[in-house]
Amino acid sequence: MEYPLNPLESPDLARPDAASREALDLPQAVLWDMDGTLVDTEPYWIAAEHELVEAHGGTWSHEQAMQMVGNPLTESAKILQAEGVDLPTDQIVDFLLTRVKEQVRAEVPWQPGARELLTELRERGVPCALVTMSYRSLAEQVVENAPPGVFETLVCGDEVTHGKPHPEPYLVAAQRLGVDVTRCIAVEDSPTGIASARAAGATTVGVEAVVPVPVLPGLSRTPSLALLDVDALARILAGDVVDLIGG
Repeated sequence: MEYPLNPLESPDLARPDAASREALDLPQAVLWDMDGTLVDTEPYWIAAEHELVEAHGGTWSHEQAMQMVGNPLTESAKILQAEGVDLPTDQIVDFLLTRVKEQVRAEVPWQPGARELLTELRERGVPCALVTMSYRSLAEQVVENAPPGVFETLVCGDEVTHGKPHPEPYLVAAQRLGVDVTRCIAVEDSPTGIASARAAGATTVGVEAVVPVPVLPGLSRTPSLALLDVDALARILAGDVVDLIGG
């Protein structure tokens, strides 16, 4: 399936062509999930969910909140409607987004090691894409506070036909960057996102942030981005399966 191409949003830095990157054994690109993976925004989403459900006379548990992690926002809205939130889907999504954007505007809660790894990827000429089920209005706030020139394209939840766990978001990102998705690393924190990236054919690293990252064949796992560098990503792409969580 062909997806519409977008101009590169951040073409500030020249990057090596695909042949040069392959000679260096570097990924052709790194495709990043946002919430939970790069930024610790899941507590913001959970607080907004609590507020909304309780305003409509319901209760919201930690276990219920965990089931929402990684979902497209429209799917999360349906779950909240089933819990008694008597609002249309678009109003639920707008409420959640507004609450999270208010907190991100005050401070972007970068995960440990995130900015450092993004900076190293930029310095070594590896392009990055943000692949998130959050909407563009929130994703742009995060990108504005990222190291300059890191993200060359954004694929957001309000811009795809099929959200995660469907492979479409990652296939769109690779196509926009003009790279082979099977020569890319995807970095994700939720089972939903991991399923999306793996279905697209990307070599995937699971970062255990809010929810457990399952043990799956060929899946590398880490408890923190601070334990990764570009050379580690290159080794993973070459076939090494790195499990820094264990157990």
